[in-house]
Amino acid sequence: MPVVMDADRIGRTLTRIAHEIIERNRTLDQLVLVGIQRRGVPLARRLAAAIHAINQHEVPTGALDITLYRDDLMRHTVGTQPVVGRTDIPFSIDDKRILLVDDVLYTGRTIRAALDALIEFGRPTSIQLVVLIDRGHRELPIKADYVGKNVPTSPSQSVQVRLAETDGRDEVEIQE
Repeated sequence: MPVVMDADRIGRTLTRIAHEIIERNRTLDQLVLVGIQRRGVPLARRLAAAIHAINQHEVPTGALDITLYRDDLMRHTVGTQPVVGRTDIPFSIDDKRILLVDDVLYTGRTIRAALDALIEFGRPTSIQLVVLIDRGHRELPIKADYVGKNVPTSPSQSVQVRLAETDGRDEVEIQE
């Protein structure tokens, strides 16, 4: 089970992505970060902190639960009820440029569900996708705008992202 990113590498990667976000977005005034529950949320918060450290701009950050928008909802249930997380978007997304943040991009189905969920909150100007890991194997035509690391995997492998906020430590590991 090789570790492909340790805590230091994750930190450097998020700083690099923050610089890329600043470079690609002429102004940050209409920019907001929305993390997909679970690990996308702390990643979005870390990116907001990194952007602030670079140029002192506060980027609003929210959390999005996509459970009820998934096409595999029955796989995410306890008994007969889906396990629903918390959505907290304390700002309007109308006319905003959204940076949607997730930990791993795989088939694209999570992102499709997140897009459906976001549109229920308003009409953003644009949505850009930020992922820490892109492991390939897309089933839908979805591509990230910002990628921390491309990690080629086989379909039988899994990519485990662990973050201090949710798991007590930072690392990315490939499991057989």
